[in-house]
Amino acid sequence: QVQLVESGGGLVQAGGSLRLSCAASGRTFSNLAVAWFRQAPGKEREFAAVISVNGGATYYAGSVKGRVTISRDNAKSTVTLQMNSLKPEDTAVYYCAAGSPYADYARATAYEYWGQGTQVTVSS
Repeated sequence: QVQLVESGGGLVQAGGSLRLSCAASGRTFSNLAVAWFRQAPGKEREFAAVISVNGGATYYAGSVKGRVTISRDNAKSTVTLQMNSLKPEDTAVYYCAAGSPYADYARATAYEYWGQGTQVTVSS
């Protein structure tokens, strides 16, 4: 079993930055890919970013590409999503997910483990 806990969400003005973290307990991320998904009220959960097991590959959704960076820390037990140039449409609950999605990295159903989510609100 893997437990994931997100943190770092909060209120930020449009154009601002926010740094989200995903911490694992029970086991490490060492053999799992880790992704960030987000879900706005009344909308489906959507893919934002993913990082490979060894951190050598990252992929981003078109909606966030160029504004966010996903990374793994030195201990390989946490994953960070650095978000810049935030827009009101980025407002959502952000979830950390872990698994072995391979080519299905953008599909929520491809991940086994999920955190509880952290709220990000971007004001205009």
